[in-house]
Amino acid sequence: MADQDDELGKLRESIDRIDDEVLRLINQRAQLAHRIGEIKQGNLYRPEREAQVLRRIGEANPGPLPTAATQIIFRELMSACLALEQPLRIAYLGPQGTFTETAARKHFGSAPSLTSCAAIDDAFRAVEAGNVDYAVVPVENSTEGAIGRTLDLLLSSPLKICGEISLRIHQNLLSKADSLTAVKRLYSHAQSLAQCHEWLNRNLAQLPRVPVASNAEGARLAAEDPESCAIAGDAAASHYGLKVLAANIEDDPNNTTRFLVLAEHDAGPSGCDKTSFVCTAQNRPGAVLALLAPLAAHGVSMTKFESRPARGFNGGRWEYVFFVDIEGHQQDAEVVVALKELSENAGFIKILGSYPAAAQ
Repeated sequence: MADQDDELGKLRESIDRIDDEVLRLINQRAQLAHRIGEIKQGNLYRPEREAQVLRRIGEANPGPLPTAATQIIFRELMSACLALEQPLRIAYLGPQGTFTETAARKHFGSAPSLTSCAAIDDAFRAVEAGNVDYAVVPVENSTEGAIGRTLDLLLSSPLKICGEISLRIHQNLLSKADSLTAVKRLYSHAQSLAQCHEWLNRNLAQLPRVPVASNAEGARLAAEDPESCAIAGDAAASHYGLKVLAANIEDDPNNTTRFLVLAEHDAGPSGCDKTSFVCTAQNRPGAVLALLAPLAAHGVSMTKFESRPARGFNGGRWEYVFFVDIEGHQQDAEVVVALKELSENAGFIKILGSYPAAAQ
């Protein structure tokens, strides 16, 4: 027993020495970041640089810590270093406890100041008015599809996409009650009701379902009503003090939501990028094929093609715009040529931004 205590003492002393060295090194890193800030001035946050750092850390990680864990640590380190020079202000679709807040924290770390917005429109306007530096909004879910309001605003707003976030969505059934049998109503956003439809039919088929503006709002109502429950994520459970009656109740275990980071600028090339644009096809036979042919001709992979009613833009009824995502940065040689040829066949084209592709 004495030998074990002696070994534990030596191991803890070794950890303390390592901790002291880690502390010295992270402060040395902060000093270097500060010097970079002095040289650069202006906008210090560069999404392409952060993406390169996290990608390099992931590739260099020897273990035993998993890559995701090391990247979270370095994300927080970069977030704290940037806050010394340029505290960021981030708007997100709220209220507190939404998956959008979780996505914003995943992308920017803990240091920035987050501002909750009641609607996607408000998040856009907060950046346009200069009240915040960036906005995080949902754009599509792997189960329920695109968020139409985000697409409509991308068409009309001057903001650029400078980043994307891919967040695995785990839905939990939350309540103040101790069991499923004690609840008499369910609050949830309509999308989450759809994402958990089969589970609810199997387990709570007779329970009245009350649609609300957001999952966080449903969690807030459930916190005030002990005979109710709500569908929301871990952040909402923690924020509103709710118990998890059932975890991961989404029907699709791969349920994922994609979020966009919006700003007055997009991002430089990071080496693994996407470019988004919106366009219209000319009114003639084969117009859509002609529109997309340059992408194939120049080896540019398309990852998304979605039509959306034009809603009064450049036409009348039954007119559509097309939202397209491609691999590569708009400064890449093959993308430059493909987009030039595509624009010659399009009735209208607007580049929404180039940005580092999110890790899946």
